[in-house]
Amino acid sequence: MALWASSFKLLPFVGDSGFDPSIRSQAVPSCRCALKSSTQFSETEMAKVGRIKLGSQGLEVSAQGLGCMGMTPTYGARKPEPDLISLIHHVIQNGVTFLDTADVFGLYTNEILLGKALKEGLRDEVELGSKFGLWVADGKVGIRGDPGYVRSACEASLKRLEIDCIDLYYVIRIDTRVPIEVTIGELKKLVEEGRIKYIGLSEASASTIRRAHAVHPLSAVQLEWSLWTGDAEEEIIPTCRELGIGIVAYCPLGRGFLASGLKVVESFTENDFRKLVPRFHPENLEHNNIIFERLSKMAKRKGCTPGQLALAWLHHQGNDVCPIPGTTNIEHLNQNIGALSVKLTPEEMAELESFVAGDAVRGNRTRPGLATYKVSDTPPLSSWTAT
Repeated sequence: MALWASSFKLLPFVGDSGFDPSIRSQAVPSCRCALKSSTQFSETEMAKVGRIKLGSQGLEVSAQGLGCMGMTPTYGARKPEPDLISLIHHVIQNGVTFLDTADVFGLYTNEILLGKALKEGLRDEVELGSKFGLWVADGKVGIRGDPGYVRSACEASLKRLEIDCIDLYYVIRIDTRVPIEVTIGELKKLVEEGRIKYIGLSEASASTIRRAHAVHPLSAVQLEWSLWTGDAEEEIIPTCRELGIGIVAYCPLGRGFLASGLKVVESFTENDFRKLVPRFHPENLEHNNIIFERLSKMAKRKGCTPGQLALAWLHHQGNDVCPIPGTTNIEHLNQNIGALSVKLTPEEMAELESFVAGDAVRGNRTRPGLATYKVSDTPPLSSWTAT
């Protein structure tokens, strides 16, 4: 997701080892480690989607979620609304009940879409995660975490979603002008008032996570994590595991590259923001395609797709990890669910990780100037003066 660190022109898109990932109830392994199992999978099967717990506050979700950002203009043109609602119903019927949205996705239209899709009793069948923190006004976007904005953003999301309570409410990006204790303090009040059930952070540093968790236990931290994006493994993921915080992995298919390779670029429309991501630039793309070629060769040997293999690697990281791949294609959706049946031996885990070792991946994961966990530390609480 493309979010800038300061004010700027409006975004173009704002328009396991014996580990069975279908059960996801066994001990949590460390990152980039190898786990046992060897059963192969035919992509024509529909995997059973198990349940996992995120955090220590009681949040239980499907072992794989659905990232909904692409359903509203982000990756090109939007599909007809009835088709998108049918896809959401299909994914729920097949056990994927953890749905991820944000107020900024499609500039509020993503939440409206989900609100429409979850009528007629379906709301009680899902775990709904939404996010706030981007303030949009007069063609500009900024990051806000002040108490007044926290509350007004939540109330607006509840109205668009047509619900009384959001299951998991994240800070999408950290406002570095406001002590994180202040932001979380207001979210804690919303929990006490029954407006939200659980609190999360997205793209937050280890120190910010610790400070936030001390105010109110976090149930999840959302971060970009995939076979070719592992920088969070150094400090953030160990911190989450130390504190008992669940991990929600966005872009688990590398914005489509780990599923399609060079073909994903052929699908880019004029306004597709992935054109701005350095990993997709021509000078890096051919080099990075070596990763996809090796992944494809191994997937053929395993009897699955490259995307399923990449997702299976994440599912084998532990029962505290929930990938949220996004798609608007039912065939791709079924393939993603099928990744839960792909089992990997320790040797296969190591083989996959060798594909991205050293300088195998070229280009940053985000465009220059975007807010990430690297610029998410906030001032001390003592510096805060309420206005």
